[in-house]
Amino acid sequence: MSFNKIILVGNLGRDPELRYTPQGTAVCNFSLATNEKKRDKAGEMQEVATWFRVTLWRQQAENAAKYLTKGSPVYVEGRLGVEEWTDRDGNKRFTFEVNGTDMHFIGGGRSSDDFSAGPSSNEAEYAGPADPPATEFARPAKADDDIPF
Repeated sequence: MSFNKIILVGNLGRDPELRYTPQGTAVCNFSLATNEKKRDKAGEMQEVATWFRVTLWRQQAENAAKYLTKGSPVYVEGRLGVEEWTDRDGNKRFTFEVNGTDMHFIGGGRSSDDFSAGPSSNEAEYAGPADPPATEFARPAKADDDIPF
């Protein structure tokens, strides 16, 4: 048995690019940066970015293209792949590619004058295959033996 799953929380490095296959399936590509702080050799804290190329399909692709822009925070799950290539100077380079299977928007949504373009802070920001039903649970009434006197 094998398993390949990656979870990323980061920010878009460029606006998403949406296109369609000849069969009409939506495909969206964007770059995503994750950041972490590390100490360099001199002991100074440095912020290091790791870049990923993300591909989303179907409804998630259309949602990403519609609501995300450069700098937007996003949560992505998917399968990780690595592409090896040679740059102009003859150096071997590697690109992390993620075939996204699930995406969630992060953050407070858009301002009130931008409400028609995307979800407001009161709307669900889930962009996965199907929204889970929103349910509210009533708190059970306290039993008499829960009263401390």
